[in-house]
Amino acid sequence: MPNGPLSLPARLCLLAWGTARPAGTGTARLSGPVRAGALTELARRGLLVDDDGIATPVDLDSGTGDAVLDGLLELVRESCPHPWRTWVTLRSRVTLDAVREQLVAEGYLRAEKKRVLGVFPSVEYALERFTAVEALRADTRQVLRGPLPVAEVSERDAAVVALAASAELLPREDVRAHEQRLRELAERAAASAPGLREVVREIRTALAATVTATAPP
Repeated sequence: MPNGPLSLPARLCLLAWGTARPAGTGTARLSGPVRAGALTELARRGLLVDDDGIATPVDLDSGTGDAVLDGLLELVRESCPHPWRTWVTLRSRVTLDAVREQLVAEGYLRAEKKRVLGVFPSVEYALERFTAVEALRADTRQVLRGPLPVAEVSERDAAVVALAASAELLPREDVRAHEQRLRELAERAAASAPGLREVVREIRTALAATVTATAPP
């Protein structure tokens, strides 16, 4: 994918932004994929590990240098223990806000300050780099379709596809047509560490449940 510097949660945020759905840019639509991406990235880096189903920080001093990931890591450290599924939604707005600020700084989004009812300050976000988001969507679909062998797909790209599919951010016809490859990509996303496969599975299951819960009637 050409958007190499973008983090996993940032990519998922932009993919969610680009979906043509009602309320596609609403908080509920964006926060699940973004939090799932951040959890997966921390697990991939070994900074969150699985302890009998509980997302557990490895120590008190490690960090990533990424404000989004470090913010979530600090939140997990300071909170009561929770399963991975709980963390996909628990205070997920915190991670979404951090990602949106990051994407504004990088020029992908534009922040517009407004006042609700003419009194309460608020910030609305608008997509700025349409072409870059379309390229990201096209490349994500290409990873799902092939022809690049799964073993040659980077683990992060594989994770993007696996999570995007769970969040229904990819065309359903593509997902149905490439179910076997999607399963292989999910395995590839979890190849870097022992126990990561179950973590990714838990996160994807929780993410799919949030999509169902937030779908318009």
